[in-house]
Amino acid sequence: MVEINLAEFTAEFVALIPAQRILINQLLAKGVVLSYSLTDDRSKLWVVFVCKNKAELIKHLDSFPIINFIQYSIHPLMFHNSMELMMPAISLN
Repeated sequence: MVEINLAEFTAEFVALIPAQRILINQLLAKGVVLSYSLTDDRSKLWVVFVCKNKAELIKHLDSFPIINFIQYSIHPLMFHNSMELMMPAISLN
């Protein structure tokens, strides 16, 4: 899990948010990111990644459009449970 402290919301930072959301949606679709949570005061993000090693994780973080506006700390998890992981996908067939 990565804990991310966000910088002040300047115009330059805000302009990068759409690209950040697109990247996160792609990583969610690929199963690289399991969850992406923002505090209501918009000061911190928590992101749960699935990576083989720390180098792979850092590569993903470095690809964030907002990378120059954040500080992060990495917290390796033993496991991450969520309802999405426990419930099978519904088939409309």
